[in-house]
Amino acid sequence: MIQTRDHLLPHGITLSCRSAGTAGRPVLMFLHGFPEAAFVWDAMLLHFSRPEHGGYHCVAPNLRGYAGSSAPAEVAAYRAKHLMQDIAALIADVGGDGGQVACLVAHDWGGAVAWNLAAANPGLMAKLAIINSPHPATFLKALQHSPAQQAASAYMNFLVRTDAEALLAEDDYRRLWALFTGMGAVSGPRAWLTESLKQQYRAVWGAGLLGPLNYYRASPLCPPRPGDPAAAAVTLPPGMLQVTLPTLVLWGTGDTALLPELLDGLAAFVPQLRLERIEGATHWIVHEQPAVVQARLAAFLG
Repeated sequence: MIQTRDHLLPHGITLSCRSAGTAGRPVLMFLHGFPEAAFVWDAMLLHFSRPEHGGYHCVAPNLRGYAGSSAPAEVAAYRAKHLMQDIAALIADVGGDGGQVACLVAHDWGGAVAWNLAAANPGLMAKLAIINSPHPATFLKALQHSPAQQAASAYMNFLVRTDAEALLAEDDYRRLWALFTGMGAVSGPRAWLTESLKQQYRAVWGAGLLGPLNYYRASPLCPPRPGDPAAAAVTLPPGMLQVTLPTLVLWGTGDTALLPELLDGLAAFVPQLRLERIEGATHWIVHEQPAVVQARLAAFLG
């Protein structure tokens, strides 16, 4: 059974969370990406909360800016340090003994937060699992030197426009639906994108798109554009990017927004890396192949 609860954090931000399982059990925390929300993890919450699959206390927050959670209007409120603070505080709230989760599982923008948090404060989690979300070092390198990844990331320059919210809402969110069909090597309709699922997405997007788009506006990791060097002007000290935890990276190789080349050199920053490429999957692998994701994550959790 999925439960919902608002967590008021000490720094004044509220995160609306979905959860399953018994409080006090080891915690699995799931972080979503754009343009999604916590509900995308429901099947995982139910699966891993069952006794035969670990009996975890599974928690998935709506990230800052998303439906039901605090949504500051200022772009600066979506900088990495604030997003990391939210998840660190939530882990302290639900992490049980030691204030640590058994594993932080994250996709897309959730993965960006998780990579940074794991590097800065590894004591908050025993393990890290990333799904189609690039490590900041390999992403920065690709944005600076790879024309292919620069072209693949060009959509980000649309999302930072001041009129992006209005444009994305047009024609029953036509451009947002196109993200699901256009960010993968597989063409045609998506069987998993049912009308029921679309209604859940409409509810999230109808609650406001300003916060979700501010993630892009606040990030320097985007392709250069006229008048803004963006990633070309960024330097990240390698020492602050090391992730020493046991880390699983699942990567749908058909992702056309985040190219497989982003995996090149990853082991230099993640010495305990377990990398598994999933053929026939795109950026939306959690929707497309949930059983595969469950099985690979279960094997990693042991």
